[in-house]
Amino acid sequence: MLDALSLLVCLACATPVAAPANSVAVDVELVLAVDISQSMDEREFALQRAGYVEALRHPDFIKAVRSGTTGRIALAYFEWAGVVREDGVIAWQVIDSQESANAFADRIAARPFRSFRGTSISGALAFGAGLFDGTGFDAPRSVIDISGDGPNNTGSPVTTTRDAAVAKGIVINGLPILISPSPTFSHLDQYYDDCVTGGPGSFVLPIYAASEFATAIRRKLILEVSGIADTTVVPIDAAAPMDCLQGERDRRLYSDPYLPELDK
Repeated sequence: MLDALSLLVCLACATPVAAPANSVAVDVELVLAVDISQSMDEREFALQRAGYVEALRHPDFIKAVRSGTTGRIALAYFEWAGVVREDGVIAWQVIDSQESANAFADRIAARPFRSFRGTSISGALAFGAGLFDGTGFDAPRSVIDISGDGPNNTGSPVTTTRDAAVAKGIVINGLPILISPSPTFSHLDQYYDDCVTGGPGSFVLPIYAASEFATAIRRKLILEVSGIADTTVVPIDAAAPMDCLQGERDRRLYSDPYLPELDK
């Protein structure tokens, strides 16, 4: 109950990140939503952080940015767990050169390592969708890039917020982390495919080994910046429909009920 109330309070007080007053044409508005829940160990934290920093500094990423119609993108970043905290947000910045990409990467690299209880993918998606309101950018595409190592287990049902974001024209791509998969939830890749991602051209790019982090994140960012479908992205094998409330159901085994939807 406390986790759910904390999330509601956080989302109520959260305000969109400040953006330039004048409209700026960019090829895509891209939000990076990064999981910092306590299920991520320190090694995974470090690998994830390094993966984003290295990807933003890589020449192939800069080339993808510069190859667009305007040659620039708008980028924002935030960290999430059971809640999204204001001090975990890096404001919108135009990326149009190696220097601007390095500056954004430096801000991510300088952030302290920390983690919080809970995994609210729904809260992260709702917060991320709100960041596109009144940005001052003129972009043909709006994308949320969300990483995580577990299912939604607090807040609203994830499909509800996913569908609301997609209805606003936002594309949601997923980076499920399966380096140390939960013994009770081993199909996170399918969960992200069925329950989290959505919108035209959306995709899931799982990470199964620590060595894949940097390459997978760079590949994902380049695909999102270019807007070109990659036919080499392997479709998730959906042997059976995924229960999109499984994370909430599992958590109820260890805590008091907090989602009325589960009792319907």
